[in-house]
Amino acid sequence: MSTRIGILGYGNLGRGVECAIKHNDDMELKAVFTRRDPKTVKVLTPGVEVANVADIEKYKDSIDVLIICGGSATDLPEMTPKYAKMFNVIDSFDTHANIPTHFAAVDAAAKEGGKIAMISLGWDPGMFSVMRLYDTAILGNGSTYTFWGKGVSQGHSDAIRRVPGVKNGKQYTIPVPEALEAVRSGSNPELTTRQKHTRECFVVLEEGADAAKVEEAIKTMPNYFADYDTTVHFISEEEFAANHSGIPHGGFVIHSGTTGWNDENKHVIEYSLKLDSNPEFTSSVLIAFARAAKRLSDEGAVGCKTIFDVAPAYLSPLSGEELRSHLL
Repeated sequence: MSTRIGILGYGNLGRGVECAIKHNDDMELKAVFTRRDPKTVKVLTPGVEVANVADIEKYKDSIDVLIICGGSATDLPEMTPKYAKMFNVIDSFDTHANIPTHFAAVDAAAKEGGKIAMISLGWDPGMFSVMRLYDTAILGNGSTYTFWGKGVSQGHSDAIRRVPGVKNGKQYTIPVPEALEAVRSGSNPELTTRQKHTRECFVVLEEGADAAKVEEAIKTMPNYFADYDTTVHFISEEEFAANHSGIPHGGFVIHSGTTGWNDENKHVIEYSLKLDSNPEFTSSVLIAFARAAKRLSDEGAVGCKTIFDVAPAYLSPLSGEELRSHLL
């Protein structure tokens, strides 16, 4: 029997979830919910209903898992607890510092509704998180490093576009090669924020804008660029459309540690991702965990879970016997 999926929010992430459902035979897209006029939202899957979010409660009995595709700043802190009372829910909340608070709110709501919720799923937090856990559990005497990029930071790109005089902009986070190599050597270097990553910006100016003022505003922006070596390139709209329309990303989790009575042996664990589409990969993670949520719900589990709480076998469409035969 297929897992019946509802998508709340139809931006890049919501469309990515729809694409992922297409490639999973045990998934069925039941409905897409939007805050916009449903008549203005055209989905890819033939015959799927688009409904206003105000009517979502009517679908409680026809959806197994609701995937909430909102933003972490304002959408998910409100939406996930609200809908966890009605549905089994999944989100990709990625404000690392606020995860404990978000977890507590969602856990209380899901338990109140007798539902299961899974938060902060994707690749970081998500896949990178579980690799950090494995690394530190296996080699406790060591250091863990996370590098992001080369890839588009959607939050930093949005910050660029809010600078007066900027018509369009995109920012790439890039690991510093020397820092990567130092970590890979197993030398456990101490690295500052500036030593680990650089930021590269591609900007289309409004007509008449002062390029020098825009560059200064970007490079001195606190919390975004001031602590990094930042390069700003001014380009045409045509070049921007041709070369910077995608949303690639990726990164590395590297852990180096020692074993032996006198720590004489070094070991380096490295996990990397190279993604053509950040939201589409994140969506694929969400769909795998939607499968797990349905299984756990069928077993009677309630409350909030993170990636740390879900056994890998729950993510796969394969049976336990098939997993042991083919993947173990």
